[in-house]
Amino acid sequence: MSKIARVLLGGLIVCSLVVCSLGEAAMAQTEHWPQRTVRFIVPAGTGTAIDFAARLYADKLSERWSKPVVIENRPGGDGITGVAAFAATNDDHTLLFAHSAPVAVQPVIQEKLPYDPLRDLVPISIASDIFIAIAAAESAQAASIADFIARARAHSPAFNWAAGPGLPQYVFGAFLKKAGLDLTLVSYREVPPLLQDIGAGRIQVVAHSLAAVRPVLQSGKARLLATANSQRSSIAPDVPTAVEAGFPDLRMDGFCGLYGRRGLSNELRERIARDVRTVAAETGVIARLESTGQAARVSTPAEFTTALDALRRRIVAIAAETRLKTTP
Repeated sequence: MSKIARVLLGGLIVCSLVVCSLGEAAMAQTEHWPQRTVRFIVPAGTGTAIDFAARLYADKLSERWSKPVVIENRPGGDGITGVAAFAATNDDHTLLFAHSAPVAVQPVIQEKLPYDPLRDLVPISIASDIFIAIAAAESAQAASIADFIARARAHSPAFNWAAGPGLPQYVFGAFLKKAGLDLTLVSYREVPPLLQDIGAGRIQVVAHSLAAVRPVLQSGKARLLATANSQRSSIAPDVPTAVEAGFPDLRMDGFCGLYGRRGLSNELRERIARDVRTVAAETGVIARLESTGQAARVSTPAEFTTALDALRRRIVAIAAETRLKTTP
């Protein structure tokens, strides 16, 4: 064997050993993770639908992992504050439990963000669908989306609207613009003042999580016109989806899920995703999510990535069609 051949063969052997070593290291990380407390950063306040889902999954995953899983709420900036905090961490025991807006919506409608979702975030698994309600104040005298549009066209200068941050605000704002409705957006930092204004008739329509607006619906001061998700909500089975009501532009699945930071191994990513799917299949988890206006929804990492890509493309199309560059 020539000297060159021996050098090449030696190089191949070294490369093989390095690859095997890296593979064994990744498997070891997967097998022994977590070794200490796991932290979920949640870019929303306590008491919100996503906070409830995060705490439910944290409790169940803690049981499976035999390590504590704690929640760190980082609300603000339509989710941007929390995601930025997560992207700045250098800790393989910190995960992000977030809704889709700061990952797939804000990068399209904001010129600059303190993170790059494609570089800094690794989608692991969808965890739940948050049902989005389209609700009208009782004073608006609308029984359906079509009724509301007719009423708004007749009284648009006096009609106001509100929405949850991110996807609901952007999609519903685009819908109103395409429908030619000149309604005034009123922004709220917290849900209680919004509910008070709907009940008093100062806000005529809202697009927000069903969990958030449910109290004013139960009081009879507002009416649920439709849910914006692909499927009906189990807590409002007689209420049509926006698509069923004839308004496909209002469809929005408010899914939330679990993300890892850049550098997360594929092996650990797949293992965590399997654990999320196992937890979501529990009857008690399904029932508790449904009680808060959510539905258990899980995925593989690849399916989660595909769902986020599809949402980004949809927001890009909406922005191009309506010329909306930022949230209304």
